[in-house]
Amino acid sequence: MSNLSKTDDLFFKRTGLDREKTEKLVATALKGFDDGELYLEYCQSEGISLDDGHIRSASFDTSQGFGLRAISGEATGYSHASDLSEEALKRAAETVQAVRTGKGGTMAEPPAGTNQALYTDENPLGAFSFEDKVKLLSDIDAYARGKDPLVKQVSASIAGEWQAVQIIRGDGKRAADIRPLVRLNVSVVVGKGDRMESGSYGAGGRVGFATFVTPDAWQYQVDEALRQALVNLDSIPAPAGEMDVVLGPGWPGILLHEAIGHGLEGDFNRKKTSAFSGLMGYKVAAEGVTVVDDGTIADRRGSLSIDDEGTPTSCTTLIENGKLVGYMQDRQNARLMNVKPTGNGRRQSYAHAPMPRMTNTCMLAGDREHEEIIASVDKGIYAVNFGGGQVDITSGKFVFSCTEAYMIEKGKLGAPVKGATLIGNGPDVLTRVSMIGNNMEMDPGIGTCGKDGQGVPVGVGQPTLRIDGLTVGGTAA
Repeated sequence: MSNLSKTDDLFFKRTGLDREKTEKLVATALKGFDDGELYLEYCQSEGISLDDGHIRSASFDTSQGFGLRAISGEATGYSHASDLSEEALKRAAETVQAVRTGKGGTMAEPPAGTNQALYTDENPLGAFSFEDKVKLLSDIDAYARGKDPLVKQVSASIAGEWQAVQIIRGDGKRAADIRPLVRLNVSVVVGKGDRMESGSYGAGGRVGFATFVTPDAWQYQVDEALRQALVNLDSIPAPAGEMDVVLGPGWPGILLHEAIGHGLEGDFNRKKTSAFSGLMGYKVAAEGVTVVDDGTIADRRGSLSIDDEGTPTSCTTLIENGKLVGYMQDRQNARLMNVKPTGNGRRQSYAHAPMPRMTNTCMLAGDREHEEIIASVDKGIYAVNFGGGQVDITSGKFVFSCTEAYMIEKGKLGAPVKGATLIGNGPDVLTRVSMIGNNMEMDPGIGTCGKDGQGVPVGVGQPTLRIDGLTVGGTAA
């Protein structure tokens, strides 16, 4: 059975909505507009968290609703409701008329169809019982405490989601997708004397829970969280100043995502509020730097078979060998910029209008060995994991906190450091990349990106990178 047939069962047979009437209503509502769609969504989500051996919270939620969007030039009319009824749709159709310009718009061509299926359509929430999930979290707690007597606190959580969407356009074209999403997180606090430090590890993707609940999988996560906590327990205050920085592979790509990725989204560049505005075709990064946004990687957290406008996702090259060659586009900004949409139109839920958003944003591998890059640094910082950060899209300035980092002294890894922050400017940092590793990795599947109040799951990736002369904020006296 196709995704369209499966979602027809959810949105029409179960709700009482008549599909033909709904299609006619959408066609009438969007007549004379440049673009738009009806977005139908059904979502089940579940979350269980354990703290110090006790269940702290458990939730299960089912939501459904629609969002109707009409686009006229740069103006957007959007109306949404959790009531899937003909009456609610009619009220929404009246609301979106507010942006009509009075000119006869010609509806934009629909997205091309696709047969790509990047993940299973099975609902992961029912694969394991509530009792099995609670037992898993309890086993994680017991295993972590048994690994080291310095363990003082253990937190673990498991979360899953099953989302079904159908998109109906004014020209009658329809598209549908069914999306699973799961995640398992572990956090460990260790203590020695009056000093306490923490470490964490998470993993997830568009798969079932079975991938993460095998003993080998969850024990690895606990071991990594504990290792990081013990490393931090022995850390010394980080130095401050300008120095060479080596970023590890995988999750450190979050710096690339925040400091550079947002500046390459179509809306910021159309409005000329990005640090990259007007630089298409120009050199914006060091030789060898190639950055892509790839929504087509099977089972990844940021992947989508189709975006939330019905456009198939793609691997979009943003920077090629240092030159800016592309932006991430939704349909509206692509049309206004006279380019093609790239499958990056995303929304948090039916209650939000889509906008250009990242999927899996990665810097591709170079030709240097990881050990060679470390050995090339006389004095600097090796950053392995990051926590929070702040970015100014217009200027590109960023500040990121390291949750695991080490000194590099005379080409060798030294003591772990605590309190290191990386401070810089996204476009400037790209020009300071001097060595690119051959070990590109994706993150373990934990990213969530925020923009204009909307959060969506994303992925990041990169190889080991050497960045010359980056400002490091530290805590050393």
